[in-house]
Amino acid sequence: MKIRALIVDDEPLGRERIRTLLKDDAEVEIVGECSDGTQAIAAIKQNKPELVYLDVQMPVVDGFAVLEAIAPEPMPAIIFVTAYDQYAVKAFEIHAVDYLLKSFDPERFRSASSRAKEQIRARQAGVWNEKLLGLLEDLDQRRGHLTRLIVRSGGKVAFLRADEIDWLEAADNYVHIHAGSESHFIRETLQSLADRLDPAKFLRIHRSTVVNVERIKELHPLFHGDFVVKLRDGTKLTLSRNYREKVTTVLGQRL
Repeated sequence: MKIRALIVDDEPLGRERIRTLLKDDAEVEIVGECSDGTQAIAAIKQNKPELVYLDVQMPVVDGFAVLEAIAPEPMPAIIFVTAYDQYAVKAFEIHAVDYLLKSFDPERFRSASSRAKEQIRARQAGVWNEKLLGLLEDLDQRRGHLTRLIVRSGGKVAFLRADEIDWLEAADNYVHIHAGSESHFIRETLQSLADRLDPAKFLRIHRSTVVNVERIKELHPLFHGDFVVKLRDGTKLTLSRNYREKVTTVLGQRL
């Protein structure tokens, strides 16, 4: 059975070059071509290709935005086509199945394609899915505060948006994430995760607790300066007096 491939590049010559190089490849069937990221998102969801040659630099919706839009669904193998500098290329080397730096030659193209085909034949979907999710997490960190987290559950790797989180709880060397009806554990300290989240949205209210400010419904005073923090879903947490001043600063009101 042939590998279904999609070509995504906003430049007609770029699409033509990849199409030409694939013309004599008996293992690959081109199922579509896209000239922008919006088309690519729709084509990936509809045609479910196993391999995508994805241009990174496209107007409006670039290659990274395409990945963001299709995550956390199972992803095809991605070969990035890029004109980025050496620093970005290093990130692709870490996270991508492979990359092609414009202008690539036929031998480099065949090498990247062969590597992708080997992984597809070996059914290593979970491997590149995690690599691509890792790339998007790295991009988040470079942009500033973390807007999503990678969570692993039942053998699957997916994204959890930061604004979906209700509260975080320290659990030895793990962080217990509470997000609606979902519960996840990630191997990280509460402090390191809190440092990467937006401090205007996530408050440390106790040495073992961080809460999403948007989820707070009520505060009730206790003894010795502590408070009960009641969330919108009815969960009750403790605001330690040691963190009271920080909460006051964020909320803009004295407690």
